[in-house]
Amino acid sequence: MKKIGAIILSTVLTAVLASGCGNNTENSGNSASGGNAAAGTIKIGADLELTGGQASFGDSASKGAKLAVDEINAAGGILGKQLELVIADNASKSEEATQAAQKLITNDKVVTIIGASTSTNTLGIVPVATEKKIPLVAVGATNPKVTVDERSGNVNEYVFRAAFIDPFQGEVMANFALDSLKAKTAVIYTDTSSDYSKGLQKFFEETFKAKGGEVLSQESYQQKDSDFKAVLTRIKAANPDVIYLPGYYEEVGKIVKQAREMGITVPFLGGDGWDSPQLAEIAGAAALENTFMSNHYSPEDTATEVTSFVEAYKAANGGAVPDGMAALGYDALKLVADAITRAGEADPAKITEALAATKDLQLATGKITLNETHDPVKAAVVLKFVDGKQTFETKVNP
Repeated sequence: MKKIGAIILSTVLTAVLASGCGNNTENSGNSASGGNAAAGTIKIGADLELTGGQASFGDSASKGAKLAVDEINAAGGILGKQLELVIADNASKSEEATQAAQKLITNDKVVTIIGASTSTNTLGIVPVATEKKIPLVAVGATNPKVTVDERSGNVNEYVFRAAFIDPFQGEVMANFALDSLKAKTAVIYTDTSSDYSKGLQKFFEETFKAKGGEVLSQESYQQKDSDFKAVLTRIKAANPDVIYLPGYYEEVGKIVKQAREMGITVPFLGGDGWDSPQLAEIAGAAALENTFMSNHYSPEDTATEVTSFVEAYKAANGGAVPDGMAALGYDALKLVADAITRAGEADPAKITEALAATKDLQLATGKITLNETHDPVKAAVVLKFVDGKQTFETKVNP
């Protein structure tokens, strides 16, 4: 991995109105090319959550992707051409993700797309990528049905991902609850408006029960709910050893905060949907004590590929420490770049074939091989919150 040096050319950001779909796009290209495809650029689309309920995810992913583009362009680009990143805001909505993908392909003429950051929004892109035969590399989507069609059981030919999938993530946290926390009982509190949350609920429950744990009850909420006290009262009465909360940071922060105010002190466990600096702002550092989450990497990891990425990201972003979604945005772009290089040309069909053949590619979140369902085989980490900050607890290999 090449570090950013003084030779890196500045990134050009030009905001333009996305005609016909209400999405905003921005072009991030090498200044030498002026962001002009005619000057020899390869256009890569990014369909991300820059506004709305998961805006923190999209912001991090876009910064990670931009860093990857800058590194590649500073090193001479790919196949003699510079990369141009065209970013579209899906407003954290599945239907907007669909429209953004259509614009990126039809108007902006991208040869591949990365995004979205969440499973539900990515599922809005999948039909467009499939119809247009444009390869899609999901950044943070972990639900299995992103890469495998739920109805037919067939692999989605043009869809890949940079993140591990929910069966592995759910299993990791169920085993952590049983083995490390010695939990015998659990309550699962699920966001029923989220494919991501429902997937994690299913796989955590299966593993927890199969290994002797008891799920005392299952509770539910929906995105944008704000008062959770009635459900938390029932959970407190159930007195579980752990509470599994597979949601996104905005609601998770409110739930944990209200739970602690009600005297619920047992551990909360969650997934990578917790991974946002805003979680501590919403919940408060004290409320996050005795909470744990699974994630794709830890910036505290001392592996060379991690330290190089963290140093470069901090240098490019005012000292900010990259979260998991930033690392996944970086990795998704690097996955695409590696595929284009091996394909020998920026042709969507050949890029698709090259992506499917990805093997032992060293990225920020680990060494990645894409399996027969286009999912990466790689490790997960468990993080513990201390003083409102994520700290490395353990690493789990598949």
